[in-house]
Amino acid sequence: MKNTALTKTHEALGAKLVPFAGYNMPVQYEGVTAEHETVRKAVGVFDVSHMGEFLIDGEHALELIQNVSSNDASKLTIGKAQYSCLPNDTGGIVDDLIIYRIKEDTYLLVVNASNIQKDWNWIQSKNDVGATIRDLSEAYSLLAIQGPKAVEAMQSLTSHDLAAIEFYNFIVGDFAGIEHVIISATGYTGSGGFEIYCKNSEVQQIWDKVLEAGADFGIKPIGLAARDTLRLEMGYCLYGNDIDDTTSPIEAGLSWITKFTKDFTNSEALKAEKERGPERKLVGFELDERGIPRHGYDIVDGNGNKIGNVTSGTMSPSLSKGIGLGYVPPIFAEVGSKINIQIRKNAVPATVVKLPFYKES
Repeated sequence: MKNTALTKTHEALGAKLVPFAGYNMPVQYEGVTAEHETVRKAVGVFDVSHMGEFLIDGEHALELIQNVSSNDASKLTIGKAQYSCLPNDTGGIVDDLIIYRIKEDTYLLVVNASNIQKDWNWIQSKNDVGATIRDLSEAYSLLAIQGPKAVEAMQSLTSHDLAAIEFYNFIVGDFAGIEHVIISATGYTGSGGFEIYCKNSEVQQIWDKVLEAGADFGIKPIGLAARDTLRLEMGYCLYGNDIDDTTSPIEAGLSWITKFTKDFTNSEALKAEKERGPERKLVGFELDERGIPRHGYDIVDGNGNKIGNVTSGTMSPSLSKGIGLGYVPPIFAEVGSKINIQIRKNAVPATVVKLPFYKES
């Protein structure tokens, strides 16, 4: 197991560490529900340094990115970020990722920890244009400072106006006494905040100052378990659960990041799928009765026939009800459709709902 630069710090804070994507990662500190509520109502900080970072530059950098990614990266200007995915040759997804335009011909790709080597090999295999690719994953750390009080709590740590950084925009500037840090108005919680990219040698200082600056705002360290419940309440896909090598971006509800204004890997087949309609769709559902849907549970119709499977599920801390995502035939995918989740011997009724599950009050 690899460690992040902050592993010993997490141990000292009493975190429960578990293996995740080859790393020892903090899954929780005081408890999932309490940590979840901290992010929804105040501000929390996650160590997500296990994520991968690739730097692609050179005059053909954009050409390579356009070929391997589904979204239209030509729309990116310097200081903007974009959610996208890497389609494979067979209709599925290699990974989902965020693309940052750092300079004119320099892009940062942030990929999932479990897919770093796979993504690297895939992008390299498509690089017939001579773009320069560097894997910075082992050298860089990433903190996610998330919650409605993030701007107010962190403003004292930088000379830049954090409130002026719009969603999916970023700056490179000073933060917590360190120069040239990426401060990005991104995150996977739905409660606002920032992601901070820095060198491993800098992250301890930043972590300490973030906790110090946020103390008056109720900041707490947050583990990966709460990150999962937070992203699920937003209906955000998790690679390996809701999307993988066998799920297309069209059926996963990711048509909005699949732009057919350009050619990219397998774009013709995906365009045809969109035009004829997918054979199944990823939907969000809420249980009508008590119960907790889990990954892998069967989704059945009123007669007990299997029609799909749960890809992600939990007891929502914000809504106090069972929620989940799963693939079903289009006939069951309309909002308001009635389905059932097979929880052990019981077929628990559920209703398909419009995402996100959590809506800010």
